Amino acid sequence: MKCPFCNAADTKVIDSRPADDNSSIRRRRQCETCGKRFTTYEKLETIPLMVVKKDNTREMYDRAKIEAGILHSCHKRPVSPGQISALIDDVENNLFNREEREISTAVIGELVMERLKDLDVVTYVRFASVYREFKDVDTFMEELQKIQQRNVPSYESRKNGEETR
Repeated sequence: MKCPFCNAADTKVIDSRPADDNSSIRRRRQCETCGKRFTTYEKLETIPLMVVKKDNTREMYDRAKIEAGILHSCHKRPVSPGQISALIDDVENNLFNREEREISTAVIGELVMERLKDLDVVTYVRFASVYREFKDVDTFMEELQKIQQRNVPSYESRKNGEETR
């Protein structure tokens, strides 16, 4: 492993343990040349997953794209990085456990929205408004009415310990 500080190829592993998600290994390394320490993660290599976009073009699956969309939707919401990571891990487990090696953006978006509904309703609406390309207020209101019909407690009521209707 190359040192990220001095680019020397001579490094040693000083600690190795399972990462928080138990699907990767966290290794603490030290450069033999400059002495600086850094962390690497080792993950099981999976068969590439191709994403089929709306215009039928294909590209490699990229976790960062899902994360960026969720982070944008979570801005100033009570959602922790750990919750976001767990949500994406759950979506990925679903995607990589399928037999298909090509997944549409529609399937990925629905998986994310399904989980966001249970995590934070405001985040869900923000994500859905971009993903589903709400064109007008009426479309937005329809989605809000569906949420109200589910009797999902608001963040404020959950924070204050109130029960669901």
